[in-house]
Amino acid sequence: MSSVTVVMPVHEAESTLDASIASVRGQTHEDWRLVLVDDASTDGSREIAARAAADDERIELVPLDTQSGAAVARNTAIALARSRYIAFCDADDLWLPTKLERQLAFATATGSPLTFTSYAKIHGSDAVDAARWTGSDRVVRARDRVTYRDLRHGNFIGCSTAMYDAEVFGNRPMPLIDRRQDYALWLDLLRDGAVARGLDEPLVLYREGGRSSLSSNKLKAAGYNWRIYREIEGWSLPVSAFAFASYAVRGVLKSRI
Repeated sequence: MSSVTVVMPVHEAESTLDASIASVRGQTHEDWRLVLVDDASTDGSREIAARAAADDERIELVPLDTQSGAAVARNTAIALARSRYIAFCDADDLWLPTKLERQLAFATATGSPLTFTSYAKIHGSDAVDAARWTGSDRVVRARDRVTYRDLRHGNFIGCSTAMYDAEVFGNRPMPLIDRRQDYALWLDLLRDGAVARGLDEPLVLYREGGRSSLSSNKLKAAGYNWRIYREIEGWSLPVSAFAFASYAVRGVLKSRI
């Protein structure tokens, strides 16, 4: 049994998938299992994933015949996890080589069941080798601590930076909504008082504006945030309005990085 299961949903990601898989395979911590769930891609994504699985026994391809969305794809991988830790990497993002090594050590040192890291932004079309990345000033810094109450101000946890302890939370699935399901999961994990801890090292490269990016349509994302506040979390109208205003301000500030 591996120490970390890496969840990677795949849909129409042939231009970035090879690099994302390579960034996981290039980890200095080698005890991981990568579950690629192909969400009925019609491009070459499934073939790329199949070649990777044939080449490395730590990689598993799970094909879905009907497009079901990122939440279903991620939850399919989460359900298959048999490791203490469950980590996330999108099919257009990249991990730097020491990501898992540094984050596992950080989780042990802090005792936090949910950890995350800083991340650097890259352009969607950039051909980037994570192993050769030399740094950037476009870094979104991780907060030291994030509580459930803090998440009313916005989502401070980048999905591809996050890792949670399944011995504490179980194989906790994401809520079945089309977008922002990662934010909804962090709220679920922290609702009963757990504290997330942030490692302020840019260990992930986030591909901004990529064609496969689920967050590229900001207007739709905002609508799903509102749905999380009111329907999933059941917050009052004033609390939801405050959360939405905070989310909007934070979104503007992040867009300037």
